[in-house]
Amino acid sequence: MAITDIKAFAHLTASDIETLGQELDSIRRSVELSRGERDAKYIRRTIAAQRGLEVLARAVLFGSRNRWAWLTGTAMLSVAKIIENMELGHNISHGQWDWMNDPEIHSGTWEWDMTGPSAQWRRAHNYSHHTYTNVLGKDEDLGFGILRMTRDEQWRPIHLVQPLANILLAATFEWGIALHDWSIEKELSGVPPKELMSEPNKEFARKITRQVAKDFLFYPALTGPAFWSTLKANATANLVRNLWAYAVIFCGHFPDGAEKFTIEQLEGETSGEWYLRQMLGSANFKAGPAMAFMSGNLCYQIEHHLFPDLPSNRYPEIAVRVRELCDKYDLPYTTGSLGKQYLLAFRTIHKLALPDRFLKRTADDAPETSSERKFAGISLPAMPSMPNAERWADKWHETHWLPVDPETGQRRGLRSALTEAKVALREKARHEKEVLREAKLALQEKARQEKATLQRKAARERAIRRIRRRK
Repeated sequence: MAITDIKAFAHLTASDIETLGQELDSIRRSVELSRGERDAKYIRRTIAAQRGLEVLARAVLFGSRNRWAWLTGTAMLSVAKIIENMELGHNISHGQWDWMNDPEIHSGTWEWDMTGPSAQWRRAHNYSHHTYTNVLGKDEDLGFGILRMTRDEQWRPIHLVQPLANILLAATFEWGIALHDWSIEKELSGVPPKELMSEPNKEFARKITRQVAKDFLFYPALTGPAFWSTLKANATANLVRNLWAYAVIFCGHFPDGAEKFTIEQLEGETSGEWYLRQMLGSANFKAGPAMAFMSGNLCYQIEHHLFPDLPSNRYPEIAVRVRELCDKYDLPYTTGSLGKQYLLAFRTIHKLALPDRFLKRTADDAPETSSERKFAGISLPAMPSMPNAERWADKWHETHWLPVDPETGQRRGLRSALTEAKVALREKARHEKEVLREAKLALQEKARQEKATLQRKAARERAIRRIRRRK
């Protein structure tokens, strides 16, 4: 099973978690109070730059029958579409700029340059995913309904083709997201599947019609003789945008360390536990300013899940404070290079396409899925006698854990537990290997002795037979 008790998994007390939540609330308040003109200038300049780049790309594509004009126009259009999707459409639809009270830059009015309607994405993503991040059976974005990303999900024969399904999803990511959100919208609205003229269906059809007509009819037709080369440029730009958005999303949600949770964890979940679940269920990737901008600052996926409605340009400074809290509470801060994070997700996609009988680990201790039972049966440092030791007794269940390092006075949490569990498991494996080696040697020695005994017995029998023949 995935995580059912986040306190036990994180090796923190309830009071620790609530204090952590209060400190994160403090970060939110400080950013909200400091929002102002520099943030407004940032988003307006981004919009202006994106639109200018797209206009320039469209102009260059008038000459797209020329190879270099086609390559230049397609590259600029790809970048423009990425910026519109990642830094504008995604973040504006999260309500990050609603505080400006600008009707143009508002989550309720912005329509992004994607196949699916922004309104359907907001209802499906902002509610389902960001409320129930990585909760099995609640977060519809966990595998997007077609990929098995945790061993907690029962294997089915259809999963054998998920490596191919992954390629298809990457290439058509905007369509996958659109269909995914459309399905959730109908479910949330209680629309019968066979009701063709429902409002979600009509809204979906209108957006598809506009988007397809714009990219594959209107803009190519504007370029006249360059119709087909412009159409190919638009299709290529959409493909590049889809692949980039797919990679960014998968690097933030599916590498090792982005934990999964069961519905049981939601029972009585406090604000602090919700914050902690966002921290443990997300992953970052390392990026400089340019890559951060092109990813919509979703290289800071942990910070985005903690504060999805705070301005994305503030995530770098928020990340510094979040990392300090991770150090303070001894929590892991899951990050790595873009390549590493994607390869971990890629490995999980291909590995979990196989039936469980071919997998070595379980849902409790697999690198892509773990739980508090990961620490069961592992000897961790015992808690020494102390005046208030009894108050820890019901906090750590069967795991005896020293909450404070006696030498440094630092709080000890999940990061230390994972490190020490890794050492303990390595030692346990070494011990088991040694036991197996000794058992093998013992069996070999026993076999040697039995062989020697049989040889002596055979020699005696041969000697007896020789003596009898002489007589």
